[in-house]
Amino acid sequence: MAETADPGRWHARLAELIEEYRVPGASLAFLHEGEVHEFAAGVLNVSTGVETTTDSLFQIGSITKVWTTTQIMLLVERGELTLDTPVHRVLPEFRVADPEATATVTIRQLLSHTSGIDGDLFLDTGRGDDCVEKYVAACAGLAQNHPPGVTQSYCNAGFVVAGRVVERLTGRVWDSALREQIIEPLGLTHTWTLPEDVLRFRGAMGHLDGVPAPAWGLMRSGGPAGLICARPADVVAFARAHLGTGLLADPRAMWEPQADVPNPHTLGPRWGLGWVLDEWQGRRVLSHGGNTIGQGAMLWVIPEEGTAACVLVNGGYSAAFRQALAAELFDALLGLTVPPVLGPPAEPFETDVERYAGVYERTGVRLTMTARDGALSLYWETTGALSDLSPPVQLDLVPVDDTTFVGRPEGDPHWMSAVFYELADGTPYVHMGVRATPKVA
Repeated sequence: MAETADPGRWHARLAELIEEYRVPGASLAFLHEGEVHEFAAGVLNVSTGVETTTDSLFQIGSITKVWTTTQIMLLVERGELTLDTPVHRVLPEFRVADPEATATVTIRQLLSHTSGIDGDLFLDTGRGDDCVEKYVAACAGLAQNHPPGVTQSYCNAGFVVAGRVVERLTGRVWDSALREQIIEPLGLTHTWTLPEDVLRFRGAMGHLDGVPAPAWGLMRSGGPAGLICARPADVVAFARAHLGTGLLADPRAMWEPQADVPNPHTLGPRWGLGWVLDEWQGRRVLSHGGNTIGQGAMLWVIPEEGTAACVLVNGGYSAAFRQALAAELFDALLGLTVPPVLGPPAEPFETDVERYAGVYERTGVRLTMTARDGALSLYWETTGALSDLSPPVQLDLVPVDDTTFVGRPEGDPHWMSAVFYELADGTPYVHMGVRATPKVA
């Protein structure tokens, strides 16, 4: 076995990293030189002390969106629809608050986060098989975060709508269609969507501030946007299928850039169909992350190298942990330098921060920017269904250039970035957390 994949080395290193970043438990799998290697460390729940193993199931969160995109692309390859089919042609009942968006939003815009639908609607529509259908009906009241196609903003709601498209064209509920289209063809034994199925395995519990979260998972209606639970090896097997013809006749179609990301410093500079697109030292990188209630996930794929890696965690400083792990892992496997997270400049940069003061708001979040004595601070409030799980956060923003700022909550080693920009019509926005948030006051 190659030294880079030595099991003793990575088991030990994973244990060291989770301690450094206060992560209760983590599981890692990577595909390299044709072989899959699996590692685990820590515990699934600090209250029970149950050990994390490589076959433990974690919530992979929004990595699910790549799976839902793959479901749509399988239907596209069968001729059931095209990427530029308006959603309402498949779902005549589809409505959002803006009539023009209702009539024009396309499948491509759903899958590339360019629909403009204000997308963080977390709505419990019950546990029944009609939960996705009911969620789509509730979208009739959703406003536009921006007009379709004019910028990129992460949209959970758009992927639930895409899941409903899958249901309509397959005649199956989303969970069943996922099994028939992807899970069973790939022979994945540790990939499930419903808690009653996860209970048959070792399942991770999310942690907030070092203690078990008050809720295990999100509402079933959000399934197509982020409710797959899996072990890392199953996620890597899914990624491996995207390196050949294991699922799609042409998986590269999902790698084509669809939108530039106004803030390229969070996940990557471009979005494809489902995938985040980047380059490290000239090599193509596909990725997607995920966060649920106290759980975090990351999938990276280096297609030309035939390498993929997935890490799943259940709390702690998960973003900083994932960055540190990626830097070490890809250097060891491929000699690749992972770009560092954007932080403050070496020399202080001065700019007019008064122009950015004000309130920026979208569904689920209110961002209040305050300028005082030439400095800018952010008060981040989560609103809506998840507000009880996310207390407000205050952080100072440090300018990197005239439009780009970074900040981090007290004690957190991971820097967050914010980019202020305007649409073509002059409407001011801040792009943070891969979402565009308009200035409202």
